[in-house]
Amino acid sequence: METDQYRTSQARKNGESGAETVGGRTAIADVVVESIAGIAAREADGVYSMGGGVSRAVGAVRNRLQSGEDSARGVDAEVGEKQAAVDISLVVEYGAIITDTARQIRSKVSRTVKEMTGLEVVEINIYVLDVHVPDTSEKSEGSGGSESSGGSRRDDRSTSTAGDRSRVQ
Repeated sequence: METDQYRTSQARKNGESGAETVGGRTAIADVVVESIAGIAAREADGVYSMGGGVSRAVGAVRNRLQSGEDSARGVDAEVGEKQAAVDISLVVEYGAIITDTARQIRSKVSRTVKEMTGLEVVEINIYVLDVHVPDTSEKSEGSGGSESSGGSRRDDRSTSTAGDRSRVQ
């Protein structure tokens, strides 16, 4: 004869909480995937900064207003019910192997978005807008990763496929 305590311990071992399963829909906003992708992309070797000149300027203003880091800067995502597509704009460090950096970004972003949201990432477009070449004053100050570099000349995101909303399901 089973006791309530035994049934409860068996349910816990099987991952059951004992609570009634309640149906519903979970919707993940585009900005959530953008934030996750932005944080994951920054972890890749060779990434100097996210976004181009325009998005960095907008991000700086937003940071002042929100008093926090804009993790979605340089990232645009389209989220469907089961899939997501991501566009990433960035500046790479001089000397970085861009194809390796892009491969690492795709791997990190795809894995992290899938783990955190359950969404399949079907497309990650990467736009390398500029190469950051540190000057001697930056090396001596140790300011690597500074967002204030005037390195990016333009934001080519306007030619991206971000407007094509048929990429995901």
